[in-house]
Amino acid sequence: MSEALETEVLRPERLGAELGERATLVQFSTAFCQPCRATRRTLAEVAAMVPGVGHVEIDAEERLDLVRELGIARTPTVLVLDRTGRVVRRAAGQPRRADVIAALGRAV
Repeated sequence: MSEALETEVLRPERLGAELGERATLVQFSTAFCQPCRATRRTLAEVAAMVPGVGHVEIDAEERLDLVRELGIARTPTVLVLDRTGRVVRRAAGQPRRADVIAALGRAV
């Protein structure tokens, strides 16, 4: 996962979901994206494993406004947010569980 270059902050009302107490994994997906399904499982497992971490999945086709604002170019794209909603990491493609856990270390 790469370090986020922007200082983008995503509030719950902008995401349409609550943030995790300590960090949030935000996944941009599309309906026919096979790697998105595996990413969903990985992020859900990590969120369940790490206390205070939430997982939010956003349908990129339904939220084109947010996709354009954040420069999401492909699915899956995962953003790691700290507890305030600040983007601290970004990755495109299917992440490995170890990489997600390491990225969370930066957020919490």
